[in-house]
Amino acid sequence: MRSRLVARSSRLVLAVAAVTALAATTTACGPEDVADADGATAPSAVASTGSDSASSDSPSASGSSTGGSSAGGSDSDGAGGSTDEAGSGGGEKSGYGQSCGTNDLEFTVTSESQAGGYYLVTAKAKSGITCYLDVNTPSVAFGSGADGVASPVGQGGEDPIKLSGSAVAYTGISPKTTNSSAGKEFENVIIATTDDDPDPAELKLPDTASVDKPIVTNWATNRAEAVPVIV
Repeated sequence: MRSRLVARSSRLVLAVAAVTALAATTTACGPEDVADADGATAPSAVASTGSDSASSDSPSASGSSTGGSSAGGSDSDGAGGSTDEAGSGGGEKSGYGQSCGTNDLEFTVTSESQAGGYYLVTAKAKSGITCYLDVNTPSVAFGSGADGVASPVGQGGEDPIKLSGSAVAYTGISPKTTNSSAGKEFENVIIATTDDDPDPAELKLPDTASVDKPIVTNWATNRAEAVPVIV
């Protein structure tokens, strides 16, 4: 169990680091880069199109994107606030019976008072998508360090869970399981359906969390089974 958790933590930390590096590369582009890119456009190409096809044909994304693009739809996350929609609702996706990727789902986070306080994450499939949570426990981390990776407590849940339409699944995250004053503060939590998902979602928490040895429950269709406790 220990070796499995270490491997799980390493894979999730690598995925988080990749997202962080991509964000840093994107924000490093300054006005000079934009000017150079515009200047490189061939006049003949503009004349041949007669209009800006990118602005007329491509869906626009609003908000910050954390989950990548789902097949057949744009991905715009509601990172501001307690709801993260890991993409817009028009994600038509062919093929039923597939495993749920993080960017197939929309997430909502609420703060709950049971068990000393925890975060309840609700997941549902985007419009037009039917998929299965066939990995029972989500991968959850606060920040990019290994000490922020939540340990699975193995309670509750079914395997697999079908998500389509209004069907939802729940997981509970307890950010702190120690009685000490130690802990790092975070305003976001990173979640993925699998350890090696290339597009983990970063969810805005409803309040600032003090994190020390966090834990996470299995996915469950009954929210009462998603109250995290150490057994």
